[in-house]
Amino acid sequence: MEKERVAQSMLFDFYGDLLTEKQRECCNLYYNEDLSLSEIAEQRGISRQGVWDNIRHAEDSMRGIEEKIGLIRRFEDTRAGLQEVRQMLKDLRPSDGTAKIVEKIDALIQAL
Repeated sequence: MEKERVAQSMLFDFYGDLLTEKQRECCNLYYNEDLSLSEIAEQRGISRQGVWDNIRHAEDSMRGIEEKIGLIRRFEDTRAGLQEVRQMLKDLRPSDGTAKIVEKIDALIQAL
């Protein structure tokens, strides 16, 4: 369940600006502010079912966009690749002359 919540939050971070204002507001309160459906309904002046519908439609839209565009998949692939490069750098047994180069490369990877 927690893994699904993280995945939904990541979808919102990447694609939230593409949602309608109502969907964006409900998702923000639900994922980022960790409010319950009832709390959001009270705050927005709509029914709990209305909140649920806004969130579900938003999730469906964001999943569809991710399937077509794949930004999150590419982001995670890039991050995994950088982790591999970082591990390769750590596995090097640098001589005194290359130790500083390896540190600088690792710092650049961190910055990426």
